[in-house]
Amino acid sequence: MENTPKIPQHIAIIMDGNGRWAEAKGLNRTEGHKAGAKPVRDILKACHKLKVKYLTLYTFSTENWFRPQDEIKSLFSLLIQYLDSETAELMRQGVRLMAIGDLERLPPESLSALKETMKETSSNSSITLSLALSYGSRAEIVYAAKKLMEKVAKGVLDPSSLSQELFASHLWSSPLPDVDLLIRTGGDKRISNFLLWQLAYAELYFTDILWPDFGPRDLEIAINDFQSRKRRFGRA
Repeated sequence: MENTPKIPQHIAIIMDGNGRWAEAKGLNRTEGHKAGAKPVRDILKACHKLKVKYLTLYTFSTENWFRPQDEIKSLFSLLIQYLDSETAELMRQGVRLMAIGDLERLPPESLSALKETMKETSSNSSITLSLALSYGSRAEIVYAAKKLMEKVAKGVLDPSSLSQELFASHLWSSPLPDVDLLIRTGGDKRISNFLLWQLAYAELYFTDILWPDFGPRDLEIAINDFQSRKRRFGRA
Protein backbone atom coordinates (compact mmCIF):
# COMPACT_ATOMS: atom_id res chain seq x y z
CA MET A 1 0.00 0.00 0.00
CA GLU A 2 2.91 2.38 0.67
CA ASN A 3 3.76 2.45 -3.04
CA THR A 4 0.21 3.35 -4.09
CA PRO A 5 0.31 6.74 -5.91
CA LYS A 6 -1.37 9.42 -3.83
CA ILE A 7 -4.60 10.94 -5.13
CA PRO A 8 -4.87 14.70 -4.49
CA GLN A 9 -7.40 15.38 -1.75
CA HIS A 10 -8.42 18.79 -3.13
CA ILE A 11 -8.39 19.66 -6.83
CA ALA A 12 -9.19 23.19 -8.02
CA ILE A 13 -9.81 23.99 -11.68
CA ILE A 14 -9.76 27.26 -13.63
CA MET A 15 -12.15 26.31 -16.43
CA ASP A 16 -10.79 28.54 -19.19
CA GLY A 17 -11.53 28.49 -22.92
CA ASN A 18 -15.32 28.35 -23.33
CA GLY A 19 -15.45 31.54 -25.39
CA ARG A 20 -12.53 30.63 -27.62
CA TRP A 21 -13.96 27.15 -28.14
CA ALA A 22 -17.23 28.69 -29.38
CA GLU A 23 -15.54 31.29 -31.57
CA ALA A 24 -13.41 28.61 -33.24
CA LYS A 25 -16.62 26.84 -34.22
CA GLY A 26 -18.37 29.98 -35.41
CA LEU A 27 -20.72 30.01 -32.41
CA ASN A 28 -21.52 32.74 -29.90
CA ARG A 29 -19.91 32.70 -26.46
CA THR A 30 -23.08 31.49 -24.77
CA GLU A 31 -22.84 28.22 -26.72
CA GLY A 32 -19.33 27.80 -25.36
CA HIS A 33 -20.57 28.21 -21.80
CA LYS A 34 -23.33 25.68 -22.46
CA ALA A 35 -20.75 23.23 -23.81
CA GLY A 36 -18.72 23.77 -20.64
CA ALA A 37 -21.43 22.11 -18.54
CA LYS A 38 -20.65 18.60 -19.84
CA PRO A 39 -17.05 18.45 -18.61
CA VAL A 40 -18.26 19.67 -15.21
CA ARG A 41 -20.47 16.56 -15.00
CA ASP A 42 -17.77 14.26 -16.38
CA ILE A 43 -14.93 15.59 -14.20
CA LEU A 44 -17.09 15.47 -11.08
CA LYS A 45 -17.95 11.83 -11.78
CA ALA A 46 -14.28 11.03 -12.43
CA CYS A 47 -13.21 12.72 -9.18
CA HIS A 48 -15.89 10.81 -7.30
CA LYS A 49 -14.66 7.54 -8.80
CA LEU A 50 -11.05 8.36 -7.89
CA LYS A 51 -12.13 9.28 -4.33
CA VAL A 52 -11.01 12.90 -4.58
CA LYS A 53 -12.66 14.54 -1.56
CA TYR A 54 -12.89 18.17 -2.75
CA LEU A 55 -13.35 19.72 -6.20
CA THR A 56 -13.45 23.52 -6.50
CA LEU A 57 -14.36 25.17 -9.81
CA TYR A 58 -13.68 28.81 -10.71
CA THR A 59 -17.14 29.51 -12.06
CA PHE A 60 -17.52 33.30 -12.01
CA SER A 61 -14.91 35.79 -10.82
CA THR A 62 -15.32 39.28 -9.37
CA GLU A 63 -13.77 40.56 -12.61
CA ASN A 64 -16.43 38.76 -14.65
CA TRP A 65 -18.97 41.37 -13.48
CA PHE A 66 -17.38 43.69 -16.08
CA ARG A 67 -18.46 41.41 -18.94
CA PRO A 68 -21.43 42.39 -21.15
CA GLN A 69 -24.72 42.20 -19.26
CA ASP A 70 -26.23 39.75 -21.76
CA GLU A 71 -23.37 37.32 -21.16
CA ILE A 72 -23.68 37.67 -17.37
CA LYS A 73 -27.42 37.05 -17.55
CA SER A 74 -26.82 33.98 -19.71
CA LEU A 75 -24.21 32.59 -17.30
CA PHE A 76 -26.52 32.80 -14.30
CA SER A 77 -29.37 31.34 -16.31
CA LEU A 78 -27.10 28.39 -17.07
CA LEU A 79 -26.31 28.07 -13.36
CA ILE A 80 -30.01 27.70 -12.57
CA GLN A 81 -30.41 25.15 -15.37
CA TYR A 82 -27.44 23.18 -14.04
CA LEU A 83 -28.86 23.12 -10.52
CA ASP A 84 -32.31 22.09 -11.77
CA SER A 85 -30.98 19.28 -13.93
CA GLU A 86 -28.15 17.98 -11.74
CA THR A 87 -29.40 18.06 -8.14
CA ALA A 88 -30.83 14.54 -8.32
CA GLU A 89 -27.52 13.24 -9.68
CA LEU A 90 -25.60 15.10 -6.96
CA MET A 91 -27.75 13.35 -4.38
CA ARG A 92 -27.23 9.96 -6.06
CA GLN A 93 -23.44 10.38 -5.98
CA GLY A 94 -23.40 11.75 -2.44
CA VAL A 95 -22.06 15.13 -3.57
CA ARG A 96 -22.20 18.05 -1.16
CA LEU A 97 -22.53 21.37 -2.98
CA MET A 98 -20.88 24.50 -1.57
CA ALA A 99 -20.32 27.99 -2.95
CA ILE A 100 -17.60 30.48 -2.06
CA GLY A 101 -17.48 34.17 -2.92
CA ASP A 102 -19.45 37.37 -2.46
CA LEU A 103 -22.69 35.48 -2.96
CA GLU A 104 -25.00 38.39 -2.08
CA ARG A 105 -24.07 39.94 -5.45
CA LEU A 106 -25.69 37.05 -7.32
CA PRO A 107 -29.08 37.58 -8.97
CA PRO A 108 -31.79 36.69 -6.41
CA GLU A 109 -33.23 33.81 -8.43
CA SER A 110 -29.78 32.25 -8.90
CA LEU A 111 -28.88 32.70 -5.23
CA SER A 112 -32.17 31.13 -4.15
CA ALA A 113 -31.66 28.08 -6.39
CA LEU A 114 -28.07 27.76 -5.18
CA LYS A 115 -29.05 27.89 -1.50
CA GLU A 116 -31.79 25.32 -2.08
CA THR A 117 -29.39 22.82 -3.64
CA MET A 118 -26.75 23.44 -0.99
CA LYS A 119 -29.33 22.77 1.72
CA GLU A 120 -30.58 19.62 0.00
CA THR A 121 -27.07 18.18 -0.39
CA SER A 122 -25.67 19.40 2.94
CA SER A 123 -25.62 15.93 4.54
CA ASN A 124 -23.76 14.27 1.64
CA SER A 125 -20.16 13.30 2.28
CA SER A 126 -18.66 11.41 -0.69
CA ILE A 127 -17.18 14.55 -2.31
CA THR A 128 -17.60 18.30 -1.86
CA LEU A 129 -18.14 20.32 -5.03
CA SER A 130 -17.45 24.01 -4.45
CA LEU A 131 -18.44 26.65 -6.98
CA ALA A 132 -16.42 29.86 -6.77
CA LEU A 133 -19.04 32.48 -7.68
CA SER A 134 -18.48 36.23 -7.61
CA TYR A 135 -15.13 35.16 -6.26
CA GLY A 136 -11.80 36.98 -6.11
CA SER A 137 -9.04 35.89 -3.76
CA ARG A 138 -7.88 39.40 -2.86
CA ALA A 139 -11.47 40.33 -1.98
CA GLU A 140 -11.69 37.14 0.11
CA ILE A 141 -8.53 38.03 2.05
CA VAL A 142 -9.77 41.59 2.68
CA TYR A 143 -13.11 40.15 3.83
CA ALA A 144 -11.37 37.90 6.36
CA ALA A 145 -9.19 40.78 7.60
CA LYS A 146 -12.25 42.98 8.12
CA LYS A 147 -14.04 40.25 10.09
CA LEU A 148 -11.02 39.84 12.35
CA MET A 149 -10.65 43.61 12.79
CA GLU A 150 -14.30 43.82 13.85
CA LYS A 151 -13.68 41.19 16.53
CA VAL A 152 -10.64 43.08 17.78
CA ALA A 153 -12.65 46.34 17.89
CA LYS A 154 -15.37 44.61 19.93
CA GLY A 155 -12.80 43.24 22.34
CA VAL A 156 -13.60 39.60 21.60
CA LEU A 157 -10.26 38.88 19.92
CA ASP A 158 -6.76 39.58 21.19
CA PRO A 159 -4.56 40.52 18.19
CA SER A 160 -1.71 38.49 19.69
CA SER A 161 -3.82 35.34 19.27
CA LEU A 162 -4.01 35.72 15.49
CA SER A 163 -2.62 32.69 13.68
CA GLN A 164 -2.65 31.35 10.15
CA GLU A 165 -5.31 28.82 11.19
CA LEU A 166 -7.52 31.52 12.71
CA PHE A 167 -7.15 33.74 9.65
CA ALA A 168 -7.98 30.84 7.31
CA SER A 169 -11.13 30.08 9.30
CA HIS A 170 -12.51 33.51 8.32
CA LEU A 171 -12.03 33.01 4.58
CA TRP A 172 -15.02 32.31 2.33
CA SER A 173 -13.51 28.90 1.59
CA SER A 174 -13.51 27.74 5.21
CA PRO A 175 -13.63 24.83 6.10
CA LEU A 176 -12.15 23.56 2.80
CA PRO A 177 -8.56 22.27 3.07
CA ASP A 178 -5.70 23.78 1.11
CA VAL A 179 -5.53 22.86 -2.58
CA ASP A 180 -3.25 19.99 -3.61
CA LEU A 181 -3.56 20.33 -7.39
CA LEU A 182 -4.58 23.34 -9.46
CA ILE A 183 -5.50 22.67 -13.09
CA ARG A 184 -5.94 25.48 -15.60
CA THR A 185 -7.26 24.74 -19.08
CA GLY A 186 -7.08 27.01 -22.12
CA GLY A 187 -3.34 27.60 -22.41
CA ASP A 188 -2.78 30.55 -20.08
CA LYS A 189 -0.27 30.08 -17.26
CA ARG A 190 -1.48 32.30 -14.46
CA ILE A 191 -3.60 32.00 -11.31
CA SER A 192 -5.95 34.92 -12.03
CA ASN A 193 -6.79 35.90 -8.45
CA PHE A 194 -7.98 32.39 -7.57
CA LEU A 195 -7.43 30.86 -4.11
CA LEU A 196 -4.16 32.71 -3.48
CA TRP A 197 -4.04 31.72 0.20
CA GLN A 198 -5.15 28.14 -0.40
CA LEU A 199 -2.67 27.54 -3.26
CA ALA A 200 0.43 28.22 -1.12
CA TYR A 201 1.86 24.72 -1.68
CA ALA A 202 -0.35 23.43 -4.48
CA GLU A 203 1.09 21.75 -7.55
CA LEU A 204 0.18 23.71 -10.69
CA TYR A 205 -0.79 22.04 -13.96
CA PHE A 206 -1.48 23.96 -17.18
CA THR A 207 -2.89 22.54 -20.40
CA ASP A 208 -3.71 24.05 -23.80
CA ILE A 209 -6.95 22.03 -23.96
CA LEU A 210 -10.00 24.30 -23.94
CA TRP A 211 -12.43 23.53 -21.13
CA PRO A 212 -15.28 22.08 -23.27
CA ASP A 213 -12.79 19.52 -24.63
CA PHE A 214 -11.31 18.59 -21.23
CA GLY A 215 -12.34 15.08 -20.18
CA PRO A 216 -11.65 12.36 -17.61
CA ARG A 217 -8.59 11.11 -19.52
CA ASP A 218 -7.11 14.63 -19.36
CA LEU A 219 -7.82 14.69 -15.63
CA GLU A 220 -5.97 11.40 -15.24
CA ILE A 221 -2.97 12.86 -17.09
CA ALA A 222 -2.96 15.86 -14.74
CA ILE A 223 -3.15 13.59 -11.68
CA ASN A 224 -0.37 11.37 -13.05
CA ASP A 225 1.77 14.49 -13.41
CA PHE A 226 0.91 15.46 -9.81
CA GLN A 227 1.93 11.99 -8.62
CA SER A 228 5.33 12.30 -10.33
CA ARG A 229 6.27 15.37 -8.28
CA LYS A 230 7.96 15.45 -4.88
CA ARG A 231 6.09 17.72 -2.49
CA ARG A 232 8.53 19.05 0.10
CA PHE A 233 6.46 21.92 1.55
CA GLY A 234 9.61 24.00 1.99
CA ARG A 235 11.50 21.21 3.73
CA ALA A 236 14.69 19.51 2.54
